[in-house]
Amino acid sequence: MSTFSDHDMAPDHDVTIVGGGPVGLAAALALDAAGLSVAVLERAPGAVWAEPSFDGREIALTYHARALLERLGAWRHIPESVICPLNEARIETGRGNHPLIFEADRPAGTKEAPLGWLVSNNMIRRSLYAEASERSGITLLPDVTVETVRQDTATAVVHCQGAEPRRVRTRLVIAADGRFSPTRRRAGIGAVIHDFERMMMVCRMAHDLPHHNVALQWFAEGQTIALLPVNGHASSLVLTLPPAEIQRLMHTEQDAFNAEVMERVGNRLGAMRLVSTRHAYPLKCVYAHRFAARRLALLGDAAVGMHPITAHGFNLGLRGAEVLAAEVAAAFSRGQDIGSAAVLRRFEKKHRAATMPLFAATNGIATLYTHDAAPFRLLRSLGLRVADALPPLKSAVTGMLMDRSPAA
Repeated sequence: MSTFSDHDMAPDHDVTIVGGGPVGLAAALALDAAGLSVAVLERAPGAVWAEPSFDGREIALTYHARALLERLGAWRHIPESVICPLNEARIETGRGNHPLIFEADRPAGTKEAPLGWLVSNNMIRRSLYAEASERSGITLLPDVTVETVRQDTATAVVHCQGAEPRRVRTRLVIAADGRFSPTRRRAGIGAVIHDFERMMMVCRMAHDLPHHNVALQWFAEGQTIALLPVNGHASSLVLTLPPAEIQRLMHTEQDAFNAEVMERVGNRLGAMRLVSTRHAYPLKCVYAHRFAARRLALLGDAAVGMHPITAHGFNLGLRGAEVLAAEVAAAFSRGQDIGSAAVLRRFEKKHRAATMPLFAATNGIATLYTHDAAPFRLLRSLGLRVADALPPLKSAVTGMLMDRSPAA
């Protein structure tokens, strides 16, 4: 009786994506649009994957990100009622100091336009899953745990466990399984990990006073606070503190919690009350040493896990998915090997150029604004005044926040 090795048969799919989060699903949709067959492997059960619960995180979407979600077909699945326009971003340090305010650049004669849009992470995940589930070229495989990935010159084979052992043959594997990616680790790719020794708590607070669609980032002594507007008289609270303080607040009785939050935010929005579950996340940033290996590409947080201070992590993840899909699609249209080293080198070069400067700048800003020694406080105050006095700098930052570059 003859036997066959893992690589003796034709691939089951052109591309296999490990991780069915928003970046993985966006990549699947982009690759499907180019005519490739895609499998997406996800650890979560199918019901959880299709209807993810609220996780506290609000995503600030740029114009480019929105255009890409529209092009991929996912935007139509997001209810208008959960899309909150962001009209202004305001940065402050301490009490009574000069604020730095960013408003949308609007060409003369044009109608008002927002800086961007805020949408809950779970609603974005739901929309991408809904669109992917309608595509015949995308196979969604829930409740699957990847154990090994084996590559040779022509294919890769993903071995995984689920209801039963499964083996998926493919031309290219994409790791989109988070900033502590097991797939990245198994491939022997290291990463720079910056632990800020802080935790971030996120939840939704209703309040009496209107937010006027203004996002506030407030750096006070001993804490960092963001209030992100959502539709109605409510905001997403993002509170950064040492881990012990966050753990205490996660279990504080609700009335006492409401009172402490109002005190921490200086009663800016009047009476406030908790209207959601509370969620805590460690602040650890990750930058992979490489974005590619043999028949493997890293996307999303597996490649670059950003500090949330600039709210740009998801937008960069979408950019990476877009760049990789374009390189793979170009090779596919020419009949070339979509998992070749040349294709992956082009992707890595472009994505590294797009992410490295912002990652470095974000970490520098986060370090400056999370230290409370006198020199750091002085630099923060001076920095805001200097930035506000330089219109070209403000315009450049506003352009980055809005990112009107067309989706490919």
